[in-house]
Amino acid sequence: MTTECPFCYVDEARQLFSNDFAISIADTFPVTRGHCLIIPKRHFTSFFESTEEERTALWVLADQTRQYLITEYAPDGFNIGINDGVSAGQTIMHLHIHLIPRYLGDSADPRGGVRWIIPKNAPYWKKEFGGT
Repeated sequence: MTTECPFCYVDEARQLFSNDFAISIADTFPVTRGHCLIIPKRHFTSFFESTEEERTALWVLADQTRQYLITEYAPDGFNIGINDGVSAGQTIMHLHIHLIPRYLGDSADPRGGVRWIIPKNAPYWKKEFGGT
């Protein structure tokens, strides 16, 4: 744990769910209505540094949080993402999983989903299938 890390000391009042290894919270800067983060309690940077117990706990909370979001917001789908490393866009060096509810019409063309991190490579269907 580090005192500079905003995820090492999350106020209990902000926590939606928790277990022995992880917590879930609403994202402070949500991409969509209901955007949440699943965060391990132990401080480490990369998903690949997590233990098997931590990985299981993270995904259990992701599922629990998803059920909550379905009840509260009725999204039409979800994006699930991890920015692992600076080159992947990670800005807080404490592993966290984004659980982002998606809604019909929230994007003009949602095809490709997380592939849009590199826009020129996102629309693979245009290259492979000649589609629009």
